[in-house]
Amino acid sequence: MGTRDVILDAAAEVIRTRGLANATTREIAKAAGYSEATLYKHFAGKIELLVAVLHERTPGLAQLARAVNTAGEDLTEGLTAIATAMITFYTDSFPTLGSIFSDPLILAAHTAGLRQVGAGPHKANEAVMGYLHRQQERGLVRADADLYAAASLLLGACFQHAFLGHMRWPDRRSDTDAATGFAALVTRALR
Repeated sequence: MGTRDVILDAAAEVIRTRGLANATTREIAKAAGYSEATLYKHFAGKIELLVAVLHERTPGLAQLARAVNTAGEDLTEGLTAIATAMITFYTDSFPTLGSIFSDPLILAAHTAGLRQVGAGPHKANEAVMGYLHRQQERGLVRADADLYAAASLLLGACFQHAFLGHMRWPDRRSDTDAATGFAALVTRALR
């Protein structure tokens, strides 16, 4: 395992156990067994490191990338794969991302940092809208369908489902049942 991977693993663990607000580059370097200078040889700063952790150490985003780039699928199957990926991502990242919202200064700095590196939560919406647009071109989605609304509804439902999981909501469906139900409902709205 290379230095960058060791740093990413350490960062993921520190962020997961201490929250993003308390995950300093010093703590991450210490957990990785390297100096802070070594971190900065691989990442421009904490935001770039966080984005790398989210992309490379959170399975949901890799699943999303595969799902939105799969051509020729049935629309419901494709949306189910997307919903499954996003439920996984939101469930895994809630503790990390929740700490960002606990402090307005951290949130502002985080948002500014994401903009600088061209990242952010809107990228999931864009990816799903891109997928839906390709399906629209194939004739699987109505020409007049509101792709922004469809992507937002699907992702919002996945987010809420993950949130209810963290709240240990008693009547919450399984992740599989939720993903299947959300995808079926959105598919019906798009046809």
